Amino acid sequence: MNDVTRRKLAGLVGLGARARTVVTGVEMTKDAAKKGKLVFALVAPDASKNSRDKIVPMLTAKRIRFSEALDMATLGVAVGRDQTAAVGIVDRNLAKGIRALLDTGSDEPTGRMV
Repeated sequence: MNDVTRRKLAGLVGLGARARTVVTGVEMTKDAAKKGKLVFALVAPDASKNSRDKIVPMLTAKRIRFSEALDMATLGVAVGRDQTAAVGIVDRNLAKGIRALLDTGSDEPTGRMV
């Protein structure tokens, strides 16, 4: 993924944070998935094994698509934190825009999307 696409993605996540259409952190993302409110998720590829073990099986079991496109620091800055391992998208339109950006904007497969 190139820098322009990465910045656009972080901008969309930040927009979602300001609009309160995202949840931040592994636990909040997991809770949203359990409640059936989660539409899409971003999981940092550099998150700890413990954090990934908490969220990835839940997303897979609930058949919620997720991407590993942004690292913890970039995700964190986008939502107003130092860093975060996961961000959950609860708005369908925002999720659609993020997926479209990920589908069209990656020349290099650095961000895995499941």
